[in-house]
Amino acid sequence: MDQDMVVLARVRLLSANRRVVRGAEGLWIYRVLARVEPEAYGSKLAYVLVEASASPLVRELPDRRLALLDEAVEVAKALGTSNPYRAKMLARALAARRREREGRPAEPLASDERAHRAARQEEPQRHA
Repeated sequence: MDQDMVVLARVRLLSANRRVVRGAEGLWIYRVLARVEPEAYGSKLAYVLVEASASPLVRELPDRRLALLDEAVEVAKALGTSNPYRAKMLARALAARRREREGRPAEPLASDERAHRAARQEEPQRHA
């Protein structure tokens, strides 16, 4: 990983002065930072990926939406089981991917509890 890119991503994150940086900039920042600190930035990357899949920019690109959601699921699964955001982000990503595959419109993020229960059913047991 190019350290200049990591530094630039950190500077952009700090200068954004927001809890979560969204859009293309957020995707770039969190993709870079999740490579070097996956436990710290993976949950935000998963969140922004799910959000990006509902963007008007990919409305007519179902393959791209599904690719973003597949990436979100993989990022969330890669988080350690002790990560406090893992279950929530995995549930959100799995629910969004399921909706996409079924051809249903994206639901508001308030459906997290149902998605969380569904993720526990779908997620294979991890052996430590």
